[in-house]
Amino acid sequence: MTSQTSPPASTTGTPTIAEIARELGVSVPTVSKVLNGRADVAAATRERVEAALERHAYRRRRRPARPPVGAGLVDLVFHRLGSTWAMEIIRGVEAAAAERRTSVILSQLGGEHRPPATWLEATLARPPLGVLLVASRLTDAQQGVLRSRSIPVVVIDTDGEPPADVPTVGSDNWNGGLAATRHLLGLGHRRIAVVTGPADMLCSRARVDGFRSAHEEARVPHDPALVRGGNFYVEAGYHAGLDLLSRPDRPTAIFAGSDMQALGVLRAARELGLDVPRDLSVVGYDDLPLAEWTAPALTTVRQPLHDMGVMATRMLLDLVDGQAQPVRRVNLSTELVVRGSTAPPPP
Repeated sequence: MTSQTSPPASTTGTPTIAEIARELGVSVPTVSKVLNGRADVAAATRERVEAALERHAYRRRRRPARPPVGAGLVDLVFHRLGSTWAMEIIRGVEAAAAERRTSVILSQLGGEHRPPATWLEATLARPPLGVLLVASRLTDAQQGVLRSRSIPVVVIDTDGEPPADVPTVGSDNWNGGLAATRHLLGLGHRRIAVVTGPADMLCSRARVDGFRSAHEEARVPHDPALVRGGNFYVEAGYHAGLDLLSRPDRPTAIFAGSDMQALGVLRAARELGLDVPRDLSVVGYDDLPLAEWTAPALTTVRQPLHDMGVMATRMLLDLVDGQAQPVRRVNLSTELVVRGSTAPPPP
């Protein structure tokens, strides 16, 4: 009677599935599921298996040809849906996808900027042609899983520094902050507040850097006590506006990091009996369609959200078609649009 032994070691230099399973202390079917893109594997286990496959340079079987563009889906992933800002990007993505007869599905991350394991599981269960991430970033392990499945990723308005091999499309946030603040300084304002978004988002930091640079350029000191953080939504602008405008030394102008924040500032000013622009000047950011319909119409920095969506989608679908991207970082220009919400400060 012979005893049962482990499978023989590979003689080709590339380990077998059984050897990788034994190394990790998992079953052979588990490794097989990861190799075949099955979703029913725990996220932590999947990451360990993927890391081992990459470490051993495991040669996967040739995968079936990807369906041609027009026969699949693009997964558009937002950290949070429901704003007009998101709708402008969606319009651009859908327009570019329609050019290539490709459909778009929407995912959201509940306000988080890092996709959870559940998102990756759902994505692998219905693998898309590619993924467009908005103001979000994948972990290295998640990026590796998608790469192993030949699912390219492009990031729109990155929240931080993405991996060097991930294409990004954004806008010149630093110049936007600079132009908005130059405008207010040029009108004669010297106490200018800024209401910005999350500190961990690159666009937030860049706009505030532009705000500071404009002050330095004009040799006008800025007051750190007039800087407020939060998020890019109406309620954040409203609460920051109430706080800033209730000060005995209140600012004469506020640069808001988004048009939605600017709406909140306008409401706070109205509730406190302040007239815009006689008592307070307000500048927004994005130039959403609603900016022309506020009272007064909102001076704002135009961010080409629709064009960002179009360009990122075209880049992604070119990657799906196997076309190399000569440019990995695209920053579209911003433009100050002057309307009725800004004027010289009160005498």
